Amino acid sequence: MDELVTATGLSKSTGYRLFPTKNVLTGSYLDPLTSATRAEIGTDIAASRTPQQALHRIIDAIEADVRRPGFRGCPFNNASIEFRDPDHTARVAAAAYRRDLLDRLTTLTTSAAPRRAGAMRSLARQLAAPIDGASTNAAHLDPDGPESDVLALAHSLINSTTAPAK
Repeated sequence: MDELVTATGLSKSTGYRLFPTKNVLTGSYLDPLTSATRAEIGTDIAASRTPQQALHRIIDAIEADVRRPGFRGCPFNNASIEFRDPDHTARVAAAAYRRDLLDRLTTLTTSAAPRRAGAMRSLARQLAAPIDGASTNAAHLDPDGPESDVLALAHSLINSTTAPAK
């Protein structure tokens, strides 16, 4: 609460009136972030001509995010690791974000090669792992560390797995 008061100029009493618990404060931070992130992914998908292009755009957006100044890791992960309770707002928001991302990846991968739906669902799960790994590595090392290699791997997976069968 002290950081919130300092950053916003609110009085402590106003801060506690607006955010009476850490749970409420966390939810107030993550809910709009979830909506904004979903909207950005939706924009990437809508701007793409093919499912493959949408997948590449999502990976590129992750790379741009982890390279921005002051990046400190996935905010959903950062917030959720503070709480053990699986029903805590932060844990629920993190799980919802990851489920939504995996669902979108699955929709895109299966659209890219509908005759190989099983393999494409596996590709979606394979892409989710480097996305999380990139955020963690960039937060603790730097954007030119393993993060750049793992996202290049994601691009390679997309290219090799969605290419038409010969």
